[in-house]
Amino acid sequence: METKTNSEYTQVISRCKELFRKKTLDYGTSWRIMRLASITDQIFIKAQRIRSVQEKGSQKIDDPLEDDFIGIINYSLIALIQISFKDDERMELPFEELEKHYDQWVDLTRGLLENKNHDYGEAWRDMRVSSMTDIILMKLLRLKQIEDNQGKTLVSEGIEANYQDMINYAVFCLIKMGYHHAS
Repeated sequence: METKTNSEYTQVISRCKELFRKKTLDYGTSWRIMRLASITDQIFIKAQRIRSVQEKGSQKIDDPLEDDFIGIINYSLIALIQISFKDDERMELPFEELEKHYDQWVDLTRGLLENKNHDYGEAWRDMRVSSMTDIILMKLLRLKQIEDNQGKTLVSEGIEANYQDMINYAVFCLIKMGYHHAS
């Protein structure tokens, strides 16, 4: 059954995927050179910019914050795809092959969202975008710690779950900002 959240999620992800496709056509898969920690740091830069602009209430660079949330989504998916290809040494991957992995991770991440929405009753709809930005930054700090521990955790979620949570929170932010309606 198609819910409002599912429909909005689909619209946001569709726009993110289209940008991912175009950038892949422009740049290829140059991101394959990046280690996971470097991708995490790239996401951190985007989240930190969002928080900085939110706190200052103004910005000097005319890039919309929506672009940074899209970057968080696509870089998180790149990290998950990179994990999928950890034993594959190819630097260049065709979009058709990447698309399958992009869609697979989106489906798994959407499933996580649906399960959490069931349990939490879509509490995110009553949250502030600034609070969700803080949660994304917290997830990033957790990821950095896990990466510094060579991926080992004692009782915590692993790397993939943190990337998936960041994707979902960034999608929520874009929905709250009306991005799913824009064209």
